Amino acid sequence: MPTCDTCGNDYDKTFTVTRGNVTGTYDSFECAVNAMAPECAHCHCRILGHGVEASGVMFCCAHCARQAGHEQLTDRVES
Repeated sequence: MPTCDTCGNDYDKTFTVTRGNVTGTYDSFECAVNAMAPECAHCHCRILGHGVEASGVMFCCAHCARQAGHEQLTDRVES
């Protein structure tokens, strides 16, 4: 049986996730997220949505980016 790269569980329903040139085998989305989702540079939560990027650094939201000094970022487009 395949083994989860995060927790080591032997499970018959594992799946693989590829991001860029990194591939992993996981038994749950929780394990895949813990292993592969980017981390916010400010609050360190895992970024599960689009997030925002400033100067090559990823943040979970514009609030965290602003806290890190990137004042120009917003979460919404003003109409």
